[in-house]
Amino acid sequence: MTPRLILIRPAVALLMAAGMLASGVAQAWTLNVSAAPRRVFLHVGNGTADANSGTVNRVEVSLSGAALIGGLPQAMTTNSTQSRSLWGDGFVTCPNPSSQIMVGASYRRSDANNGPASATLSVTSPPSLTSAGGDTIPFSEIGWSVAAPGSPTPNVIPSGSFSGAQQTLATIPAGIYIENCHSFTYANSAARAAGTYNGQVTYTLTSP
Repeated sequence: MTPRLILIRPAVALLMAAGMLASGVAQAWTLNVSAAPRRVFLHVGNGTADANSGTVNRVEVSLSGAALIGGLPQAMTTNSTQSRSLWGDGFVTCPNPSSQIMVGASYRRSDANNGPASATLSVTSPPSLTSAGGDTIPFSEIGWSVAAPGSPTPNVIPSGSFSGAQQTLATIPAGIYIENCHSFTYANSAARAAGTYNGQVTYTLTSP
């Protein structure tokens, strides 16, 4: 996923892209997955159920001078169009994809003795977003909240903010699929030089 912040006299835009690092299936919330050959699946933003996707979605916000001076957090928009789950039932997990990025992951193994008991979902971000002029904004200025309409466990992947390094988001037991929607916010905690600030984050699902 590629985040970008654009500060234009004064404005801020953040671009966030999402990538698929494994192949598999999806749905909303927490679901049981049938036993099958060992497999991990990761879905971030626009994607497909059974193939790698080259799509990189963008999250951004443009700030006026008044917004920057005001110092209030700013909601970010996305270019995602993924509203329905990839699990197979077509459930509308993210009813407002223009302001949400769908994130889903699953891990399965053929039996209790074949492979590790869980997989780890993590995200890695660089220390800063950077403008063409060399100015920077800490990546920790970007955070997200989560939702999954109708789910009893909407925070299976919890809310948080980027750390400027690798951070663990969730541990996924074998035979489980998790999914929810992430809405991003720019903290806007300090005045910044005008410009377009870009950065990219990478989501990873691993099982040794």
